[in-house]
Amino acid sequence: MRKAVLTHDSPDPRPALDTWLDLESVASAELSSEEPSHPFENALRGRDKGGWRAASPGPQVIRLRFDEARPVRRIRLEFCERGHRSQEFCLSAIDAASQRRLIARQQWNFSPGGSTLEVEDYSVNLLAIAALELEIDPGRHDGEAVATLQSLAVA
Repeated sequence: MRKAVLTHDSPDPRPALDTWLDLESVASAELSSEEPSHPFENALRGRDKGGWRAASPGPQVIRLRFDEARPVRRIRLEFCERGHRSQEFCLSAIDAASQRRLIARQQWNFSPGGSTLEVEDYSVNLLAIAALELEIDPGRHDGEAVATLQSLAVA
């Protein structure tokens, strides 16, 4: 067994997972709907900015198109809902050849007396990604529910 003792001067072999991309400068957003008082930029600026909210009820799509294809190693989504609601989302990566790769499909039940916050943090190893797409069905077939996204971060 070969061994080495790491000193404080040794480089950390783990990648820095908290180096988030400045999505406003490296990507453009395509949105199926947006409430003017809750623009998508709010979701990129952290939890305390009020997040994004759709202008109309029903399923919504958020697509981030990167200016240049890039590697992605982490995606963090945060949803916050104070009322009763059952939501489903689908997160996909799209490469430069327009090939779609499913990252996650997740259902969540929000409840004021139980869970009002859903945080999903995905470690991925995606090379040369041209776009990320998030499809949100905010009411799981309840056409009156309005989609929201508290925060989104990509590294």
